[in-house]
Amino acid sequence: MGNNDWKSRLNVVYSTNPDFVYDTGESETETLPPQQQELRVWLDRRQRAGKQVTLVRGFVGSNDDLKELAALLKNRCGTGGSAKEGEIIIQGDFRDRVVDILVKAGYKAKKAGG
Repeated sequence: MGNNDWKSRLNVVYSTNPDFVYDTGESETETLPPQQQELRVWLDRRQRAGKQVTLVRGFVGSNDDLKELAALLKNRCGTGGSAKEGEIIIQGDFRDRVVDILVKAGYKAKKAGG
């Protein structure tokens, strides 16, 4: 917790018990191996001023592994993007290329959406 991270301290229980251990309830999810991941690749334009982005959803694992996979996809597509809230956003319409990259990396990936 940072010093100015007041939102993470909301609803915190304080105790005078010296043996009390506060559990934040946030546990790092264990990353499934690529063969067990079922990823969906979407094309999205909503709330993006008409710009197209490729979304990769369905990743089960830690944020570090998600960011690592996003870096691989951004590098191979030669474009920008981000990874947050369990999904990867790649700028532009790269659905076919992203599906090929994921399948070659051992993931189960499909195009989804219209």
